[in-house]
Amino acid sequence: MIVGERKPIQEIVGMLKGMKKVLILGCGGCVSVCSAGGEKEVEILASILRIDRKKGGEPIETIEKTLPRQCDTEYLEGLKDEAGNYDAILSMACGVGVNYLADMYPTTLVFPALNTSFMGVSEEQGVWSERCAGCGDCVLDRTGGLCPIARCSKRLLNGPCGGSQNGKCEISPNVACVWQLIYDRLKGLNQLEKLKEIFPVKDWSTSLHGGPRKIVREDLKL
Repeated sequence: MIVGERKPIQEIVGMLKGMKKVLILGCGGCVSVCSAGGEKEVEILASILRIDRKKGGEPIETIEKTLPRQCDTEYLEGLKDEAGNYDAILSMACGVGVNYLADMYPTTLVFPALNTSFMGVSEEQGVWSERCAGCGDCVLDRTGGLCPIARCSKRLLNGPCGGSQNGKCEISPNVACVWQLIYDRLKGLNQLEKLKEIFPVKDWSTSLHGGPRKIVREDLKL
């Protein structure tokens, strides 16, 4: 899932300076799962903003809504009759939702309430960690299903660097060296021969180096 966290309140307050009527829009997708932008978080943020503005003698009217997703046209179209009624929309979705809102409603100010962090997993209650960098050219078949791009601090594709020690990354003793994990996993699966194979240089054009990406499935188009 996409993992995000709410921006500092004062940063959000600064964005909304001078705004009198704001739609705070939550997302029922990934950011709801990671407790950053769902219905509950929308209500909490709205309450904080109202209290802050009341203290400053500049009340703000907040309207709270949460859509199933902010990355699909079918859900965002429901705002077409009301988007112009607000001074701004404060999106509690990931950056994708903010972008799409801005695309669909060019005459409405759209602000992000979250910092989009990474694509990852929930390790335990309240703990999320990165697992995928969305590079567009997956190499997990060669590395035992463990991603050296997202999980290696140097994004190395040819094994560990000289800084790793005792299975830990040189940046912190709390960070596992993913290449040690890859080696151990392949060894346990009797697949160590994979590490001897020589593969072509990775095509980084499928990542951000090639500009904004798009996938078109002609079989699904209407």
